[in-house]
Amino acid sequence: MALFITDECINCDVCEPECPNGAISQGDEIYVIDPSLCTECVGHYDTSQCVEVCPVDCIIPDPNHEETKDQLMEKYQRITGQS
Repeated sequence: MALFITDECINCDVCEPECPNGAISQGDEIYVIDPSLCTECVGHYDTSQCVEVCPVDCIIPDPNHEETKDQLMEKYQRITGQS
């Protein structure tokens, strides 16, 4: 499942550079995650790097974009050209 940044985001900018897929960007008011690019770091790391560095724990699973680990791996392979 892709991740989602809640409105508790304080715009600290620590999550954006941690995303290996470039899925995080500055939105109108808070940072946002593009679910078509978010793999929860599957294929890159064992844990979601944005979640690891977020000081306010505002990055949660996105209930509107549920995906299995296999689906996330397929997305990773597609994004990185390894399919």
